[in-house]
Amino acid sequence: MSTITMNTSTQAPPESSAQILVVEDDKTVAEVVSRYLVREGFGVEHVADGGVALARVQDRMPDLIVLDLMLPGVDGREVCRRVRAVSDVPIIMLTALGETGDRIAGLELGADDYLAKPFSPRELVARVKNVLKRSGSGDGRADNSSQLEVGGIRLDRKSREVEIEGRSVDLTQREFDLLAFLMEHPKEVFRREVLLEHVWGYTFGDTSTVTVHVRRLREKIEPDPSNPTFVQTVWGVGYKFGP
Repeated sequence: MSTITMNTSTQAPPESSAQILVVEDDKTVAEVVSRYLVREGFGVEHVADGGVALARVQDRMPDLIVLDLMLPGVDGREVCRRVRAVSDVPIIMLTALGETGDRIAGLELGADDYLAKPFSPRELVARVKNVLKRSGSGDGRADNSSQLEVGGIRLDRKSREVEIEGRSVDLTQREFDLLAFLMEHPKEVFRREVLLEHVWGYTFGDTSTVTVHVRRLREKIEPDPSNPTFVQTVWGVGYKFGP
């Protein structure tokens, strides 16, 4: 399948030069998405096939991937799984409207976010900016406050590294942000809607996104994910960090 590369180096200021890989087999959708991203100063490459996308990622990892779920050849789930096995590059998945099971499956495979079709291109651009902002190295805090250590978990905001009793733990960008937020507020209970706003930056949306990320986070940091000691559920309310 053909590849469309859009070079925007003459339009984009240095701070907006992130490279976006758009993986979408619908030509109309791909053209609209690419046009809006280019307009915001991003470098955009479009491919229409999952296998080609994996080859592009292997050749050069983009700063973010916009990934359609339904693709010819290698589908979006498999692309997400293979990419996530080697990188924590942010992934925004595009799904068919109403396919809740597909959205949950995508999140569980490691997608950072999703949009259901049909969607507003402006909303996609806003989410791309939000994910890239939160995935950037460092967060503007002073060096003496860049680290958190609670209950044997050490989290470094600047290097975006997590260790549990000296063992390094690989987290996706969104899993890291979720853990950091909860560790910053130990023993404080947060509803899923509040976590969606503070961690994802959305004032509305599907709170199952939070549920899936909590589940994935527990699988990586809890000695027994079925009986969590770090990220605990407060039934009927939400989640908290610590007993």
